[in-house]
Amino acid sequence: MERIAVFCAASEDIAPVYAEKAAELGTWMGRHGKVLVYGGSVSGLMGQVARAAKAAGALLMGVVPTRLEERGKVSDLLDVTFRTDNLSDRKDVMLRESDVCVALPGGVGTLDEVFTVMASAAIGYHDKKVIFYNINGFWDGLLRVLRELEAQGFVHRPLADCTAVAHTFEELTEMLN
Repeated sequence: MERIAVFCAASEDIAPVYAEKAAELGTWMGRHGKVLVYGGSVSGLMGQVARAAKAAGALLMGVVPTRLEERGKVSDLLDVTFRTDNLSDRKDVMLRESDVCVALPGGVGTLDEVFTVMASAAIGYHDKKVIFYNINGFWDGLLRVLRELEAQGFVHRPLADCTAVAHTFEELTEMLN
């Protein structure tokens, strides 16, 4: 798994621990020759993971929707830039260019990305996983909902086929190796 898509918050107004963990992941990626595939933003956790990855030697692939460019929020660290018209195109490119997806804490956009990957895996478009990096139990509520969907028969394939959960950084890096 060389190309890792990272889905995460663009928000700056979040607890510092999430930025620290994003930077830790970015540094690990650079030190281990991984390629970061992400939303191309300079803001929030996206910016944190990208700056750390670049500083540690990673190649950065940014998938940039038009609105992000219009708002001047595109990172100037990108080695490869994919320009997209909208968020749907962005998700398609990120999925195409990655081997695995990691979900750091994030908001509605992160949920949209995660669910797109899971839904497309469920109907057989790919066999890539989303690894939920469950920093401080951030994903616990969502994971309960997903287990309930599975328990009640609303999930067509076992969620383990398209998801994994890492509770620690060590678990995450083991899954990515």
